[in-house]
Amino acid sequence: MKIKFLVSLLFFVLAVNVFSSQSDGICSVNIGQFEISMLVERENPGNPAILAGADDAIIKQYLPSGGYTQSTNTFLIKAPGMNILVDTGFGQAVFDKMKILGVSPDQIDAVLLTHLHPDHIGGLQKDGQAIFTKAKIYVSNRELEYFTKTQVNRAAVAALEPYGARVISFEPAQLGSVLNELLPGIFPIALYGHTPGHTGYLLQSGGAQFIIGGDFLHVAAVQFAHPEISTTYDMDRTAAAQSRQTLLEYAAKNKIPVGGMHIVYPGFGMVETAGDGFSFVP
Repeated sequence: MKIKFLVSLLFFVLAVNVFSSQSDGICSVNIGQFEISMLVERENPGNPAILAGADDAIIKQYLPSGGYTQSTNTFLIKAPGMNILVDTGFGQAVFDKMKILGVSPDQIDAVLLTHLHPDHIGGLQKDGQAIFTKAKIYVSNRELEYFTKTQVNRAAVAALEPYGARVISFEPAQLGSVLNELLPGIFPIALYGHTPGHTGYLLQSGGAQFIIGGDFLHVAAVQFAHPEISTTYDMDRTAAAQSRQTLLEYAAKNKIPVGGMHIVYPGFGMVETAGDGFSFVP
């Protein structure tokens, strides 16, 4: 198992050129012409009580200390001719980390949203003014419809309102089907369940791929091994579990690195099958 771990890690490093600084909370990887940087905005203790249906035996096996670290991440993508942010976190440390990478908010061309929860849209506006003065904001049709019309969420409406016509909705496709290109080399994928229109993004460049899975899981130590376990945060727990299973199967089969908004530093890695579940190589 140790040899397999080292070989997988070495392959990943050689294939995609990882470079990072944990002290800055930034981990970057080159995927073809994309430079993808995971930015840690916040780390705090997590509560295993959010795991819906996880019995004591599972908690003891995978969380022997009784707790875990919860991370909130965003992703900055430097693409040819474009700077793209995937989610904005709470809108706190993300801007300092962008500055370290030489990117200011007015240099962001597009913000891709995975969904409209506060820890993903908190950096869109301040005092009713758009923080990303030139960016277009992308959000899935279902997500936009649900949180601004069906079950109106004032925080979501306030976050998007300053952007007006620069808010663009789209229809993500299922993994394994024909995917539609949203931006050059970026394909939105339907990962419904956590929220009605929760969306991930598949990046392709130079023959390499990378998946930003948003909130496809929240407690990595448990949910990679047991993708059937959802959380109390998931609006449709059954759909969330199915989306997670589909994503992990696809990533493992096709050897695609996966990143998430709640995976602790470095925030991304390789997925491998392990028994009835999966393992994660950060």
